[in-house]
Amino acid sequence: MASHHHQTCFILLGLLSFFSTSVVEVMAGNFYQEFDITWGDSRAKILDNGQLLTLSLDRASGSGFKSKNQYLYGKIEMQLKLVPGNSAGTVTAYYLSSLGPTHDEIDFEFLGNLSGDPYILHTNVFIQGKGDREQQFYLWFDPTKDFHTYSLLWNPHSIIFSVDGTPIREFKNMETKGVAFPKSQPMWIYSSLWNADDWATRGGLVKTDWSQAPFTASYRGFSAQACVWSSAGGSSCSSASASRNSWFYQSLDATGQQRIKWVQKNYMIYNYCTDTKRFPQGLPPECSLS
Repeated sequence: MASHHHQTCFILLGLLSFFSTSVVEVMAGNFYQEFDITWGDSRAKILDNGQLLTLSLDRASGSGFKSKNQYLYGKIEMQLKLVPGNSAGTVTAYYLSSLGPTHDEIDFEFLGNLSGDPYILHTNVFIQGKGDREQQFYLWFDPTKDFHTYSLLWNPHSIIFSVDGTPIREFKNMETKGVAFPKSQPMWIYSSLWNADDWATRGGLVKTDWSQAPFTASYRGFSAQACVWSSAGGSSCSSASASRNSWFYQSLDATGQQRIKWVQKNYMIYNYCTDTKRFPQGLPPECSLS
């Protein structure tokens, strides 16, 4: 698709959202138009006319980027190809977050490992500044060999983490049972590649091998079907416009529930909801409810 076509699309989208406060849908989003590189200087690069972004990490610094828009609910997708080879000590984070001590956050973090060992996909949900809802998985493929799609669906009913269209985790809205749910703080999309060898690989036992640097992760295929938050303090989603968008009401069907069970049975390696040592007073309430 030519770049002038993108510009026309974005102008049209802008007009549409102006006139109907509809859900803004960015298909095949352009990194120049959707993101700002926030740190790491030339270690972060936007390439291929905005269709590809790379982050790198060396001994001096990592790098990161952040969306220009804030979102309050959305279906956010990104294709990532992770650091190949010996990536021990590195973390590639891709997440939604608001700001401040009582921030909300929805995380994918990819914990690097020694060559030949599997990456660990670490997920978490923070609500009003409180996290401690980690679930960790191995993947059923090598995430360094090719691009794979990692998506977050966040709507008033649930948060669903998916990999290549397969749901791996759901955090349901259980406010009626006294469990908090992120619904009032718009979030930015962030990503960063950084050194965390004090904890990332085997609890910090395996350190980063800087002779392998620079470490590089690649991004493409960003899309967002989402409610964009404006600085005027409002969302591009009115309830009427949101009702026309299936993602806003989407929850797991029977097939989705079966897939989550399959992933959790075969690939989950840590679940806070079974960690009785960590919660001697009793597991968090959502664990028995979900």
